[in-house]
Amino acid sequence: MIEFWYEFASTYSYPAAMRIERLAADKGVAVAWRPFIVGPLFHEQQGLNDSPFNAFPVKGEYMWRDLERVCDAEGLPLRHPSQFPRNSLLAARVAICGLEDGWTPAFSRAVYQANFVDDQDIGSPEVLAPLIASVGAGPEHVLAAAQSDPIKARLKDHVRQAKERGLFGAPSFLTADGELFWGNDRLEQALDWAVRHQSREHA
Repeated sequence: MIEFWYEFASTYSYPAAMRIERLAADKGVAVAWRPFIVGPLFHEQQGLNDSPFNAFPVKGEYMWRDLERVCDAEGLPLRHPSQFPRNSLLAARVAICGLEDGWTPAFSRAVYQANFVDDQDIGSPEVLAPLIASVGAGPEHVLAAAQSDPIKARLKDHVRQAKERGLFGAPSFLTADGELFWGNDRLEQALDWAVRHQSREHA
């Protein structure tokens, strides 16, 4: 099993979300989707109130070009969002609503498509409603649940767990034995580690 910690405003979480299930299935590794928000970690750990890619423009320029190369290699479309980073709070809460019913992965991919391909405001209920409907859930019911205290508390708990596990960015992958891998380019390495850990457990 591998925990996939991702943030909807995170650029490199986009290609990771689009390929993790296929790669994990090939390796026989189960994926636990863990939507969270990285803003609190950036603020607490690095003193940032914005994305590091905005705070350090030269880093941002490189990141966007690199993401173009990554997406091109994966055959993924990419459009630079007109607003970056977008407010991902509501989308993260909605994703948490779907964890029990199993539609979180499909919804998450749809949100990434909306943000990084269709340049839509993923902080808007009007944008999220059809995405919720597309995965077979009821938009009105889910959007109401997303604003409820239990769901808000669960997202806060995800952020707390992320901090306790030593996460500092997204995407991050955590294996069952607590090994942390950060970045889309570490996904294959994380899965290989998870496979080796599983084989040792069953030896």
